[in-house]
Amino acid sequence: MKIRLPLSLLAAASLALSSAAFAAGAKTYQVTGPVLEVNDTMIAVQKGKDRWEINRDSSTKVTGDLKVGEKVTVTYTMSATDVEVKAGKGAKKEAANPAASPKK
Repeated sequence: MKIRLPLSLLAAASLALSSAAFAAGAKTYQVTGPVLEVNDTMIAVQKGKDRWEINRDSSTKVTGDLKVGEKVTVTYTMSATDVEVKAGKGAKKEAANPAASPKK
């Protein structure tokens, strides 16, 4: 006996799973290479000619023996630590033009 799922049920399940993935948070990235340096707060990995330093803390999950020389794949997300808003060009012109300011 064959059981056929309606296409709409399959589409709904697919949509639900993709929505859950977006709700999980920021996009994740990976870097793979040998470990150059490791301590409690950082891991440095060689990728090509570049040295990648990635922060870590006590909540970072480590599987295996993490030490210099071992090949690793680090999964990470990008997270803002500070945002400074600069005045745009339009804002500077308004401030410089006394006619733009209300008269008291």
